[in-house]
Amino acid sequence: MNIRPINEEYAVTAQIAVEDLGEIKDMGFKSIVCHRPDREDPGQPDYAEISARAQALGLEVRHIPVSGAPTGDAVREMVDALDELPKPMLGYCRSGNRSTIIYQQTQHLR
Repeated sequence: MNIRPINEEYAVTAQIAVEDLGEIKDMGFKSIVCHRPDREDPGQPDYAEISARAQALGLEVRHIPVSGAPTGDAVREMVDALDELPKPMLGYCRSGNRSTIIYQQTQHLR
C-alpha cells in the first residue's frame, strides 16, 4: 500500500485488499471510505468483502462510489462521512485520485 496523507484526519490510497485491513487498523486508522463502484475492474474485491472484514476489526466503513467526477450528492455524502466517522480516515479508489478529489471538494462545504 502507498498511503498518502492529505492531513491529520484523512489519507488516501489505491485499491486495498481484505488482507490489508489488519495493517490499516494497526496504522491507527479508525474508518475507511471506498470511492470505487463494485465491479469497476475484474478481480477487484467487492465493497461487501472489505466492509465485513473492516467491521470485524472494529473499523467503521462507508461506500460512496464515484465514477468520473464526483457528483454533488457524492460530495455531500462525503461531508456526512467526515462529520460522522472517527478519524483518522482512509479513503481509497483505483489510484487514490478520486478519493483525493472528493475530499478537496468537501472543504468548500465544511
